[in-house]
Amino acid sequence: MPKEPAFASIFPIFDGTPQECASAHSFSVRIVTFEKDLRKKHLLYYFQAPDGANIEIWRYDMDILVTENLKKYYRMGENVVKALDGVSLSVRQGEFLAIVGKSGSGKSTLLHMLGGLDWPTSGKVMIGQKDISPMDKDELTIFRRRKIGFVFQNYNLLPLMNVYENIVLPIKLDGIRPQKSHVNEIIKMLGLEDKKSAMPSQLSGGQQQRVALARALAAKPAIILADEPTGNLDSRTSQDVLGLIKTSSERFGQTVVMITHNHEIAQMAGRIIRMEDGKIRGGGKAYDEDQ
Repeated sequence: MPKEPAFASIFPIFDGTPQECASAHSFSVRIVTFEKDLRKKHLLYYFQAPDGANIEIWRYDMDILVTENLKKYYRMGENVVKALDGVSLSVRQGEFLAIVGKSGSGKSTLLHMLGGLDWPTSGKVMIGQKDISPMDKDELTIFRRRKIGFVFQNYNLLPLMNVYENIVLPIKLDGIRPQKSHVNEIIKMLGLEDKKSAMPSQLSGGQQQRVALARALAAKPAIILADEPTGNLDSRTSQDVLGLIKTSSERFGQTVVMITHNHEIAQMAGRIIRMEDGKIRGGGKAYDEDQ
């Protein structure tokens, strides 16, 4: 680890990965290592330039995801179902958060709100500094595609496209040419190099979930939302997939919010919150002073 950095600079935390921050400020570097101290609200990256000079970059954390008194009510006949009932939550940049709860607790509804897949009855959803609650359908679609990666329990791969085509599809839908070096880096990291031309039907469940993860990472989203990502996998494969999600989030500086009913799987996250009856029962605020 560098002891005498050449210089230190402060960059905004939300817009891009450490590599992109470096590129935007006109110096070519590779990450050596990094440290996180979320209680002190900072993330420290160590870089090394091609000429051997050491570079230290401090990137101060912020709450990248915030909900304020979020409510989602459904009317069923004369009854009102309170799927979310006043949820206030904050998630820091780079955090790996697990949301646990029984079926019907509201955790899936909350994830859908965080990802802009549904509109709240009232309250706010802030991503970065932007309130997505008032966005219309088209605005949300574009925002999701550029800022959020989704990993679902059922993979949602297109059966008539091969692995590589599935991975780059969201990027192409945004009218952008895929960055091959980045896509190939993800494919290599997830162990899919020999499966790029394979069809989804030729893959195991674990392999299909790795493709879904690669697709979520390919567009360089700031946030990964994982909805029961190991629900269809055996215990060993579940551990492997969660390990890859954790590794990729650290490598690319991304925030992960995962919902699960499996408390053992949830232990891999940096913080766990529990939901019950549409409410958060502790752990909703990121790194409270009394923790």
